[in-house]
Amino acid sequence: MLSTWLLLLLLAGEVSAQLQIVPERRPLAVFGGVNQSIAVQLRNEGGHSVESDLRLVLLQTSVATAVRSGELPWKRLQVLPGQTVLETVAVTFPAVRAETRFLIQWVEGASNIVGRTEVLVYPTNLLAQLKAFAGDAPVGLFDPMNELKPLLRAAAVEFENMQETGTDKFSGRLAIFGPFPDAKPDGNELAGPIERLARNGTVIVWLQPPPKPRSKLQPSFYSVPFGSNAVIIVQPEVVRNLATEPQSQLNLIQLCGQALQPESPPFPKFISHP
Repeated sequence: MLSTWLLLLLLAGEVSAQLQIVPERRPLAVFGGVNQSIAVQLRNEGGHSVESDLRLVLLQTSVATAVRSGELPWKRLQVLPGQTVLETVAVTFPAVRAETRFLIQWVEGASNIVGRTEVLVYPTNLLAQLKAFAGDAPVGLFDPMNELKPLLRAAAVEFENMQETGTDKFSGRLAIFGPFPDAKPDGNELAGPIERLARNGTVIVWLQPPPKPRSKLQPSFYSVPFGSNAVIIVQPEVVRNLATEPQSQLNLIQLCGQALQPESPPFPKFISHP
């Protein structure tokens, strides 16, 4: 079978030697079926100004195939010699049921491809996976910013609002605390209730507030074991913009799974290149 990069090279055609897309270090991640803002950097490698009309061609890709998904006229750009410009374009990818790879080809004029962008498209109900972690009970939520509640409603995940019912009344399997806008008013006051829940067998993911200036460096997340489960302490950047960033939702799902089955992280495996 063809590798992904070989497929992309076959699809690319002749790339402009003057106007080029600055490649992303990793694929973009977006939700399907909703309007997304895609950022792109364009660089003029030549010694003369470039003025051209650009359009987007969407391809749905797999390891060995690519299916044209759509085409979108974009805009006329003028880029000075040696200049790099940052632009954004609104794109709606098709709704998907699972992670699906797409490729954006940025086309100048009739057929000159100036670059490509890999995109991973995700379904909007990713957080429905939390149902399996919670079992037959609702997920416990302590969500002062009302960030998770609408997302779980949209994913048809039953939850209990512990701000209303009280943490001492919750008896479910999984609870999530946060996100928090700042260190007050709930930070230190929640340590006791969270520990009591954990000792009673509840798995907890505790999303931390943003650090204060010159705060002590903390790992992005770490585990505090309680018997066979754990409390996972998570820094806010790991789950930022939960409503709009699929990777943050995927991180939250993984964190809940780790709290249920805590394990030590493996030592990194480095790949040597000849």
